[in-house]
Amino acid sequence: MTGDTRAQHLVLTRDDIRYAYDTIRPYLRRTPVIQLDLAGPVTMKLEQLQCAGSFKARGAFTNLLLRDVPPAGVAAASGGNHGVAVAYAAHRLGIPARIFVPTVSSPAKIERIRELADLVIAGDRYADALEAAEQWIATSGAMSVHAYDQRETILGQATVALELDDQAGPLDTVLAPVGGGGLIAGIASYFAGSARVIGVEPDGAPTLFRARAAGAPVDAPAGSIAVDALAPRRVGELVFPITQAHVADVVLVDDDAIRSAQRTLWQTARIAAEPAASVGVAALLAGAYKPAPGERVAVIISGANMSPAQLDD
Repeated sequence: MTGDTRAQHLVLTRDDIRYAYDTIRPYLRRTPVIQLDLAGPVTMKLEQLQCAGSFKARGAFTNLLLRDVPPAGVAAASGGNHGVAVAYAAHRLGIPARIFVPTVSSPAKIERIRELADLVIAGDRYADALEAAEQWIATSGAMSVHAYDQRETILGQATVALELDDQAGPLDTVLAPVGGGGLIAGIASYFAGSARVIGVEPDGAPTLFRARAAGAPVDAPAGSIAVDALAPRRVGELVFPITQAHVADVVLVDDDAIRSAQRTLWQTARIAAEPAASVGVAALLAGAYKPAPGERVAVIISGANMSPAQLDD
């Protein structure tokens, strides 16, 4: 279960995902699901209530528990949530960690990382932070914990789907936010055709949408209110083949729809969701995805690492 070997098409079985889940479960919360009426009944998987404030804790603990961590500890580049998660997991396990973030990371995420690990602010976007992290890893001997393009990261994120299936299955459709693609690749690996998986991205950061049009990962712009969580330069090389095999479609939503979804979640259910976590709801409210009558739909609310001032009461 260890290693960083690249494959033409990484295959993660339900047995693999269950093994990872059993390993990391003592360190995580089993986040709840609730049902809201949003253009019909919709199941919400509330990963913003996860340890460290997002689903990213799952991938972080999977990396630290299933790989051999060197004495130099770990390093990670992140727009924010992955960095918080790796810092939290490393702190919990007593492992040294250095986290690299770009200037676009939210102040709330930066402060949380600073409380738990060594923090380095490097460059204006995720790709810059990643380059700085890779340079540090090369000189320090620290273990890289990639935000999305790592087997163990994808494996950990897949445990979201395992829990959701157990809590609310069977489902017809799952809507998941897409940045680098680790979450949607994990979810798609778990369902593998037994439920339709739909990716949702900001139209200002269409990484997977562009990749699907090109037939391979390609650079995409990063201009969205969700830029700190859903705007890497491109989707992962491991991620993309999984999405090609098991993701039915990718839809785009604009910033106005994301803001509206964020407000709706807060005002109707007191769900505090950062912009990136609100894109699935935005897709439903704006009609970017229209469920059929009776379709059993679930949405992943992925994180809540933000300032309370962002919520409009």
